[in-house]
Amino acid sequence: MNITSSDWLVFGLGMLATVALVVYGHRRRPRKDNGMLDYLLMGRQLTLPLYVMTLTATWYGGIFGVTQIAFQHGIYSFLIQGLFWYATYILFALVFVKHVRKYSALTLPQLVTRMFGNKAGKLSSVFNFFNVLPIAYATSLGLLLQSITGMSFQLSVLVGVVAVACYSMYGGFRAIVYSDVMQFFLMYAAVISVIYFSYQTHGGLSFLQQALPTSHFSLTADVPLLTTFVWGFIALSTLVDPNFYQRIFAARSEQVARRGILIATLVWMVFDLCTVFGAMYARAVLSDHDASNAYLIYALQVLPSPWGGLLLAGICATILSTLDSYMLIASTTLSYDIGNYKSRIVPHATALAMTATITILLSYLFAGEIPHIWKTLGTYSAACLLFPVVCGFFLPAQAIKDTHFVCVCLASAVAVTVWRYLGWELDELYIGVGVSIIGIAFSYLAYKKNS
Repeated sequence: MNITSSDWLVFGLGMLATVALVVYGHRRRPRKDNGMLDYLLMGRQLTLPLYVMTLTATWYGGIFGVTQIAFQHGIYSFLIQGLFWYATYILFALVFVKHVRKYSALTLPQLVTRMFGNKAGKLSSVFNFFNVLPIAYATSLGLLLQSITGMSFQLSVLVGVVAVACYSMYGGFRAIVYSDVMQFFLMYAAVISVIYFSYQTHGGLSFLQQALPTSHFSLTADVPLLTTFVWGFIALSTLVDPNFYQRIFAARSEQVARRGILIATLVWMVFDLCTVFGAMYARAVLSDHDASNAYLIYALQVLPSPWGGLLLAGICATILSTLDSYMLIASTTLSYDIGNYKSRIVPHATALAMTATITILLSYLFAGEIPHIWKTLGTYSAACLLFPVVCGFFLPAQAIKDTHFVCVCLASAVAVTVWRYLGWELDELYIGVGVSIIGIAFSYLAYKKNS
């Protein structure tokens, strides 16, 4: 990769601007300290522009995972990492936002506690923690830093995660929201510039059709339908994603929360199209390259200086905007939901340090396997929590009792784990979801019988 001094200058300015917004966000705290309400939700004063930018930026930290799938399978990636998710976002906005807002919770486990009971809340906290551990995003950051600096993957992950932990600890959710503003503009400028210069250099769709296998232009590619629909269930795990809930809780009003999701869906579509076609250009030009970083290598080749610096800043911003949010949520789950520290900031800083340590170690274990990380963590979230929580919004109070919720979630987790160990052909997610549905059905029938 030929990275010039002007590229480094643009990259450095982008990162400095991000840091400046973190400091600005921290100083924007109200004089009257609202404690955890301000630390976790910015005092529920998130406006529509900030809401759209932080929600959009938070969702794309695994950019190398998306481009890896697109490099290997083409527009199939747009189906499993795009269309499935858009349907879920629209469903969330139109159906679920009003149900979520009425609980006035600070975290997803607190919402589950108010919906089902204390045991359910504690168990959902455990699932929540492992679901939001930002292993995939720490891995993405490590791959980026390794590619541009030549450091080892392990050192790259360590440096990146420690830096993110420091500024997340400094300003809480408010600092993350303001940093997301700069990261939003950087990430979109970067991926759009790759498409523009690719078109100028190689041509448009006709070039891709000549250079790529025909399967790259099929929505289903050569992947079995049952495997494809697993990603659809994983997209539905958005309905129990704590980062989504945090922003809905933080929105100034229900109207802001609903409109923001719908606007963000359109913005996400632009980003997805750019990354998918950018990765397809990379496959056309660098067909024999390693899929995990082919997009980055190709983009730095096709972009003139100093656009390469903008690309590096944009990709780094894409990763950071997700990594910092997930680290804050995971540490909050440890301290606020599991540890039950409701007002002291120091335990949250300790929990953030613990989260960073666990993230670094697990990133070493799963080095480079971003799609595998997504699928593993997404499977447990979708199989164990999705159906019980969704039913809780619509069934009568106490239709699913506290103990029933715990039993159903644990049974589903055991079923997923055993099925994975046995290695049978049908994906374990289907087994977990099936167990969850049967368990909730029995719980509801018992409620109807007794009422």
